[in-house]
Amino acid sequence: MSELKDDIYIAIDGTRRCSWCGDNELYQSYHDHEWGQPVGEDRDLFEKLCLESFQSGLSWLIILRKREAFRQAFANFEMKRVAQFDDEDIARLMANTGIVRNRQKIAATINNAARALEIVEEFGSLAAFIWQYEPDEHSLPKRLTRKTIPKTIPEATRMAKDLKSRGFRFLGPVTTYSLMEAMGLVNNHMQDCDFRLKIKRARDEFRRPKVGEKL
Repeated sequence: MSELKDDIYIAIDGTRRCSWCGDNELYQSYHDHEWGQPVGEDRDLFEKLCLESFQSGLSWLIILRKREAFRQAFANFEMKRVAQFDDEDIARLMANTGIVRNRQKIAATINNAARALEIVEEFGSLAAFIWQYEPDEHSLPKRLTRKTIPKTIPEATRMAKDLKSRGFRFLGPVTTYSLMEAMGLVNNHMQDCDFRLKIKRARDEFRRPKVGEKL
């Protein structure tokens, strides 16, 4: 029998996961195979930036269920293609029932694609820009529980401010922190989660992208 115990959801097979997974299979798959894995590919990072923006005010489960539709609607989140979207594309997207139809968020995504390309030109990659905000592990809680996990951190706040100064939209400090959690800039699997050590090892082995280095 599955059991919720403090910060951990213990599945029928004994697997211990972060409590936010519950018994939802889609959440569990995302938690086990993606969440917290360090990512250095620009396309993947841009997709997550966009989806985190769309998630604002909604549950992440809604976005997960619509993710494939988002990919089809937004040219697989290829920055150069999305940056060229026009009013016809906005009308097309507003008519697409498979995605979140919010005109401001759609327009922000197109704008953010153009701004992301500017970052690539300046830093060599979007990854190099994002990973410069990886926090020092010693500044984070030593034992991660639901009580000690912060809603955001100073590095995420600085990233959000930097993005805003560069013309990005719909990306506040809570959203950028969520990006950092998902893309492996921090390891926010709960202390007793079976996947915390796996993510630690992946982060230890991950080669951080450098400014000026072309991917």
